[in-house]
Amino acid sequence: MTTTVVTKRSWLYTLGTGGKFALLGLAALLTLGPVVWTLITAMSPTDSVTQEVSVGFGAFADVFAKIPIWLYAWNSALVVLLVAAGQMLSAAMAGYVFAKYEFRHKKLMFALILATMMVPLQVTIVPVFMLVRGMGLADTLLALIVPALPTAFGTFLMRQYFMGIPTELGEAAELDGAGPWRTFFGVYLPLAPPGLAIVGILAFNYHWNEFFRPLIMTISDQNFTLPLGLVTLQGNLGTGSVSTVLAGVILSMIPALLVFFFGQKPLREGLTAGVGK
Repeated sequence: MTTTVVTKRSWLYTLGTGGKFALLGLAALLTLGPVVWTLITAMSPTDSVTQEVSVGFGAFADVFAKIPIWLYAWNSALVVLLVAAGQMLSAAMAGYVFAKYEFRHKKLMFALILATMMVPLQVTIVPVFMLVRGMGLADTLLALIVPALPTAFGTFLMRQYFMGIPTELGEAAELDGAGPWRTFFGVYLPLAPPGLAIVGILAFNYHWNEFFRPLIMTISDQNFTLPLGLVTLQGNLGTGSVSTVLAGVILSMIPALLVFFFGQKPLREGLTAGVGK
């Protein structure tokens, strides 16, 4: 009887383990399958006349020949770096205030900030465009940078992180004569790299791949970001080579993959910071 029970449990354990691996394999297939297909299609372009398939990097060369990809990449890099730096600073300052200071309607203000995350971008894009045009920033890269500097999620994240830092550190600095700005920049901010890293990495990946806002805010070709510039590879009537378009997509993925690869450790540290608060 005991042997039968042990055998049954062993069979159930093996079945459960196999099911887990099967589920993970299916998830990996659904996640990596489109990427693999994109890479294969980009490296096997079809001639539009002879319909012959050739294997190589010809589609990638066509990308550099048909669009000013270095200009678009520079525009995207400039936008995402400034946005990431601005979001890290604004989120750190706002999160610090909500974590360490007491003032009237503090909880209400914080709730309103979090509520903005539930508002779709499509709802606010027209008012934002009107404000940007009124400021004289229409069809400039600043139209993509300035509205993106505040971040509700970053504020929430940094608030949670600063709540995990002992208040006694700031009180000791104040006893030594440090003011609010010196306490923030000299005591708390140097302790916040993990939280700042996750805000910066998420901002980089989101705005590097952003398409909708550049489509609305920019008109001139010289202000196109990389995702918007890649659309021109399709041609006016969608007659462009699919392999060339997908080659451009592969090239645009490289910076985001590098940031994710080298930012995995700070990303994990930032995600686990302040989990007990």
